[in-house]
Amino acid sequence: MNRRDLLKQIALLTGGAVVGGELFLAGCKTGAKADAGFTAANIALLDEIGETIIPATTTPGAKAAKIGEFMKVMVTDCYTEKQQQAFMSGINELEDACKKLNSKSFMDCSAEQRAALLLSLEKEAKAFNQKRNEEDKPKKEANDKANSTLAWKDQKAFEGSPSHYYTMMKQLTLLGFFTSKTGMTETLRHVAVPTKYDGNVPYVKGEKAWAE
Repeated sequence: MNRRDLLKQIALLTGGAVVGGELFLAGCKTGAKADAGFTAANIALLDEIGETIIPATTTPGAKAAKIGEFMKVMVTDCYTEKQQQAFMSGINELEDACKKLNSKSFMDCSAEQRAALLLSLEKEAKAFNQKRNEEDKPKKEANDKANSTLAWKDQKAFEGSPSHYYTMMKQLTLLGFFTSKTGMTETLRHVAVPTKYDGNVPYVKGEKAWAE
């Protein structure tokens, strides 16, 4: 699985294009702020959120791939200022939602409580993103119409409203884990030196998917 295919699969799973995905492929640093405001506590929390999304089983989970640090890099290097603000505010919103549901912080919750919270946020995010798309559609169409009369150098890129913060967190968890050494060599099957292509290799139930 190459990285572009992975981005497409994550987009299908989360219901929207991966935020910062194209910049991740290009490997360039164009984030709005050099310091988006991450703290050690934020990163530890994101590690646990990622671990709830991809828990350790017979293979390591997202925490082993240092997913919190990956999120920090992606948000800092590849997110616009609006996206950075939405993500950082989302950390506090997630904690507030957790305290409202469980009367304690995410870090103090059981695995079952954490999973139930994220399931509720998944539903919330779906409705949020759908409404966002409907509201952004006429704005994008107006921007495209205005650009159609302008020279390429004068055209303005359209930046829609940010996705729900949980969508960003889930996308980054999936992207970070399945492009990490841990995800590619311990969860997926990986052959460091490719051999010949064989399109008729029989599938054995339970076998791991192939890494890139």
